[in-house]
Amino acid sequence: MEEEASNAALPDGFLDFLKANGLDPSIYAESHSTPRYIRLKPGCEGQIEEIEGEIKCKLEKVDWLPGFYALPPDVQIANSNAYREGKMYGIDAASGAAVSALNISPGDHVLDLCAAPVGNRCRLFVADGTTFSLVPMRIHSDPKSCESALEENVTFKEWTSRRPWKERKKAARVRKSGAVHSGNQLPELIYYGRHSGVVGLNKSELYQTFRDGELLSCGYDKVLVDAECTHDGSIKHVQKFEHWGWETLQRRVLDAERSDSLTVLQLKLLTNGFRLLKAGGLLVYSTCSLTVAQNEDVVKQFLEENPFAELQAIDGAENWPSKNGQLPNTLRFDPLTSKTSGLFVAKFSKLAI
Repeated sequence: MEEEASNAALPDGFLDFLKANGLDPSIYAESHSTPRYIRLKPGCEGQIEEIEGEIKCKLEKVDWLPGFYALPPDVQIANSNAYREGKMYGIDAASGAAVSALNISPGDHVLDLCAAPVGNRCRLFVADGTTFSLVPMRIHSDPKSCESALEENVTFKEWTSRRPWKERKKAARVRKSGAVHSGNQLPELIYYGRHSGVVGLNKSELYQTFRDGELLSCGYDKVLVDAECTHDGSIKHVQKFEHWGWETLQRRVLDAERSDSLTVLQLKLLTNGFRLLKAGGLLVYSTCSLTVAQNEDVVKQFLEENPFAELQAIDGAENWPSKNGQLPNTLRFDPLTSKTSGLFVAKFSKLAI
């Protein structure tokens, strides 16, 4: 009865999409009771009771993923001091697992490749063993192209703040019109590990420009390709469509032409990320789609075209609440099985040429 009620809440178009992709609608049956997750800043473990008092709920430790805690799905954290002070950050446990699969080590040079339409914007993050630091980077032949909106004389501190994306976009529009903008949102706090190699440097020192030959000769130790997708496995996105109206789902997810173009983009992102990986390095490909077309099919085609790529088992994944994918060493999270949002994860190594 509960499954029927859940399916009844999904529109016919989405149910047709699930059927066409061989997906069982029952995976969404528990979506409204799936916990939300936070990652606690390292060193804040002693403040758990204080944080619990502030957000008025218990933090349930996620045993299979260090540093992560589960909360009731309706708990809001954005207005809490703990969130504003950077003590915790909202991120689904499945997404955390994808990063964990990279086995980041101190000193690793790691690239988080964004699924931006232009394909050349990246976020470089440096691991100190406990944290990830995000630094914008562009790959371009012209060094002047690296002069972006960021103030290059700003020096990174252990804590760095920036305005939320929507606030920055609004400010840019106001500046263009010549009016005066008064920000009304608190800045986002980003924690840079003390030993990350970032603290004390200014932004211009962290910009890097590479020519193709240089990229191929050095490369990254680890690469994360969290590719753009239809988001059909993301509880947050499904719930947004419930709020926005299911016609938005039809335009953004169910359109066949969009789905076809996405798989082309996903393969290009995976191929480009692998190109930037050094021999012996590791790459993780993930999407929050549950369709085979955007996951196993992309991986299979990539392997056929890249003889020096090899799928690897994910260390520690035997303790994860995930299922095996349709290809060896690939994994799937879904709301019903994992009590997380849906996510596909595949890990590759790059063999020496």
